[in-house]
Amino acid sequence: MLIRTLILFALAAPLWVHAETSQLGYTPPAPIFTTENMLQIVSSLFLVLIVIGGLAWILKRFGIGTATSSGPIKVIATAGVGQRERVVLVEIENTRLVLGVAPGRVNILHCLNESSDKLPSGHLSELTTHEFPGKLDQSIKKAND
Repeated sequence: MLIRTLILFALAAPLWVHAETSQLGYTPPAPIFTTENMLQIVSSLFLVLIVIGGLAWILKRFGIGTATSSGPIKVIATAGVGQRERVVLVEIENTRLVLGVAPGRVNILHCLNESSDKLPSGHLSELTTHEFPGKLDQSIKKAND
């Protein structure tokens, strides 16, 4: 039995020598995904998402980039009358419609049969910016009388 053990050690000795030798000057590469790298990647992604969300909020808040209607239907003016309700003045060919718009509903409040060509040149800009709510009240009172 002792002879077998000595023979086994003699045959395995060259393997031990090769197993214990190391390459000089070799350093293993650094891991690609460390905690610091992952934190940097995740924080960069969150920063990009925050910037995209902020830009979308600014565009929505100030109405930048809203589609202008240049086809047969033109939105001339809008006025908010509640948190989710609006009154909209729409021109379709030679007819102007005053619409009440609420979530899930659109009602015709008044119909005007005059084109924008018959109005004075400055009247349209005044109507859209300052006098629209007053003109709307007058139109509704005339329709109810």
